[in-house]
Amino acid sequence: MDKDKAIEIVRSLQESVEQMKIDDIEESPDSAYEEFVCNCCGETKILAGSLIYGESLLCNDCVLLAETALALGKTKDVSELINTFDDQRFEILYNSIFESKEVEDN
Repeated sequence: MDKDKAIEIVRSLQESVEQMKIDDIEESPDSAYEEFVCNCCGETKILAGSLIYGESLLCNDCVLLAETALALGKTKDVSELINTFDDQRFEILYNSIFESKEVEDN
């Protein structure tokens, strides 16, 4: 795949994924405030624009990464992308434990 085609695909996906988030908020305004922990990046994100892949709920940012990786042939399965974020998810969880401990101690 040439560079121009790849750029076109990425731009198209960026627009589509952003529109998903906008549509979700229009359909259910609470989704802009409801939060969850993304099964991919491990960050707390808003529900709007999220998608379920298999048993994993991905935030809008990770949906863009997943769809881009699939479209460009960088991965054949979203679980591969999720696995690349293992260290980041662990670090977020690890840090949240100590943040909770500091709050308890104060």
